[in-house]
Amino acid sequence: MSKASGIIEQERYTCAIGALQSVVAIPRAVPILHSGPGCGEMIQGFFERSTGYAGGNTSPCTNFSEKEVVFGGAGKLRQIIENTYKVLKTDLQVVLTGCTSGIVGDDVESVVSEFRDEGKPIVSVETAGFKATNFEAHSLVVNAIIDQYVSLFEEENAPRSEKNTVNLLASLPYQDPFWKGNLFEYKRLLAGLGLRANVLFGPESGGVAQWRKIPAANFNVLASPWHGKPVADRLKAKYGQPYTWFPHIPIGANQTEAFLKQVAAFALENGAEIDEAAARGFIKHSSDAYYEEIDNLATFLLEFRYGLPNHAHILHDAGYVAALSKFLLHEAGIVPKEQFVTDGTPERFQENIRRNIAETSEKREIPVFFEPDAGKAQEFLRGVSHAGRGLIIGSGWDKELAREKGCDFLSAAAPTPYRLVMTTNYAGFSGGLRVIEDIYHNVLATYK
Repeated sequence: MSKASGIIEQERYTCAIGALQSVVAIPRAVPILHSGPGCGEMIQGFFERSTGYAGGNTSPCTNFSEKEVVFGGAGKLRQIIENTYKVLKTDLQVVLTGCTSGIVGDDVESVVSEFRDEGKPIVSVETAGFKATNFEAHSLVVNAIIDQYVSLFEEENAPRSEKNTVNLLASLPYQDPFWKGNLFEYKRLLAGLGLRANVLFGPESGGVAQWRKIPAANFNVLASPWHGKPVADRLKAKYGQPYTWFPHIPIGANQTEAFLKQVAAFALENGAEIDEAAARGFIKHSSDAYYEEIDNLATFLLEFRYGLPNHAHILHDAGYVAALSKFLLHEAGIVPKEQFVTDGTPERFQENIRRNIAETSEKREIPVFFEPDAGKAQEFLRGVSHAGRGLIIGSGWDKELAREKGCDFLSAAAPTPYRLVMTTNYAGFSGGLRVIEDIYHNVLATYK
């Protein structure tokens, strides 16, 4: 299988400047693109319904042209920043560089520092597209905000001063179609343990004011196979905050219970003042409510047992491939077959992800391929055949493949042109129920 370099077909992620969506997801934060005029439009086209306060093709942009290539674009950038402050009411501006700026070598930080010295909340990040993917650039953006902005407020937010507060590092805004719902569910689950979660993105975030409180958190919760880990590492080095790492999205009862028990144990080890008995009670109550709904499915599953999917292929990022494989096998009775991780996972993380997925079952091997070229993944699947009714979980790119193979299809990955997602979550107990609803809704829709 191919690596993330070179030309690929049906990409499931963007170049580094796609991390502008991480800025858009911070309430009243605005990305400023020091790039060519097409970059914002490209990102808007990939993520669709995601412009937010000032994202996609509405982001302020220097529209880097041949003139700036020859003479440099620092002056134009300075003008764009000044005008943005005049036109938009912002709490934070984040300047992201494109490929042309990266090649020319404009000293963007010197321009940004002029405004920072005036007391303006502004940050610069190098996000030339050829340097990284938006998965990797997300961490670059978050760390830049921490180093250049959050660090200015350390005195009033003493490191680790709030024993029951945690920083939540989880879903990538917009890249994860269910990010808003997932972050809401993580916050609710952590509150059930007696912890306050700093949610940095989306409606559950307190905006820039909440970012200032990052140092005060006692520890960090990382729910991800690899993206976001550089942020957890930076916070550990900068503020001495340890972190507990759950290597995929907890979907359904088994994994959500494991996630909550791991976090609760870590919280107690690090001096959090939580009621251990109440936390156990919350987990049990949530699990009991989940299984009550599963029990109600018994008649349906018995009646349709010969007309339901018995195996599945997943084309998604590493966190969802691992999470859905575990969930489908143990809680939906659907056997994971060949799975494809399409997020360009760096090689140093791949072995851990393989091991995590292999631990799903001692009796069944789940073949996993790290293939950012989804066109090649699809060609592989066209040559694979399994007995019974199949299910393909992927992006809008995979709808036609499912039709060709006579499989059911669930759109759950970016880009998602055939599905509108607003606040739906796949994480947690309720997320597991929603996955079941989505799968069997699509199955029942095929009956006449």
